[in-house]
Amino acid sequence: MKALFAFFLALPLCFGACAQEAAPSAASEVLAKDLREEILRTQATVKDMHGRQETMPVPMTVYRPEGDGPFPLVVFNHGRAPSAKRASQGRYRPEMAARYLVAKGFVVLVPNRIGYWQTYGSFDPEYSACGPIDAMSIAASDQVLATVEFAKTLPYVDASRWLVAGQSVGGLTTVATVGRAPAGLLGGINFSGGTGGDPDARPGRPCNPTATARYWGEIAKNATVPMLWLYWENDKYWGPDFPKTWHKAWVEGGAQALFSAFGPSGSNGHFGLTEDMDHWLPVVDEFLARLGFDRPAIVQPPKPTGFAAIDAVDAVPVRSSNKAAYSKFLDMAKPRAFAVSTQGGFGYATGDYAVGRALGNCQRYGKPCALYAVDADVVWKPQ
Repeated sequence: MKALFAFFLALPLCFGACAQEAAPSAASEVLAKDLREEILRTQATVKDMHGRQETMPVPMTVYRPEGDGPFPLVVFNHGRAPSAKRASQGRYRPEMAARYLVAKGFVVLVPNRIGYWQTYGSFDPEYSACGPIDAMSIAASDQVLATVEFAKTLPYVDASRWLVAGQSVGGLTTVATVGRAPAGLLGGINFSGGTGGDPDARPGRPCNPTATARYWGEIAKNATVPMLWLYWENDKYWGPDFPKTWHKAWVEGGAQALFSAFGPSGSNGHFGLTEDMDHWLPVVDEFLARLGFDRPAIVQPPKPTGFAAIDAVDAVPVRSSNKAAYSKFLDMAKPRAFAVSTQGGFGYATGDYAVGRALGNCQRYGKPCALYAVDADVVWKPQ
């Protein structure tokens, strides 16, 4: 079930192709204060499939924990919208996944690669014409490596310990990066990775899937760190079988990867990163624990406290102007959660990972928050 969000300040949020959490316009954009979200820039030099070379800026979103660090790093990579939608593919903000990773103790850098957002235009280093994917893979992973080099200049980042992750073409970028065995890399997480999908014209039938199997099998011999691959049965970009073929090529090529196959999620399992957190979070958590990152980070619902009846709107510790939002919450389907801030604000969510989303929606404005209600129970304790 796709989650429904509400904030005590209006924040437009939409999901584009490749399950991106797309940004609102710069004028209305509200950064996540509790994640210390900011936008930094570096430069990268890349080539396209024709050998044309350009040096262009790579804007990146930063999410980081409280404190000075230095913290280990995750470079998280976005997907690629179908051609008709790429012009409107804005800044990639995988905020809910970043919340989990920041809670684990990572700095998360999210590069908007060349050919997207502010550099969208005539130069597209990730265009492959449904042919070999070597050039696009190298161009994308070059930008991951440029991001890591930039991270070495940030005093709060320990770039000697880093992971790479991403969704869709960002998952392809992740596999390509692991296949280059860069220094300091500890592992990779591939969410629904691949290329060449068209969910409208060819659902489940990407163009030239053998090119992906060939290239991944070829670079697997260089890979030295473990990977986690996560795919959903009803992925309309790749279908259920091609990812298994790609994984087979990767493993037979000499690399390590645990393949996690999930059942159907929503209308298109390609969006599992954002729509099926309840299922993938424990799997990723176990993978990270094996790498030594075992800090608890998955939000768990507290036990009922009996502070008030679930429908006692007047008891909710929010500003009077926000009590109407709680009444709206009571009409929502379960699973659902409502969080309150120390300043009378709120956040709520229904559907997948409702407790984590509600808490994040509340605290992103920089005020401490706690869960007030989960499903039909009040779980809040007065401070």
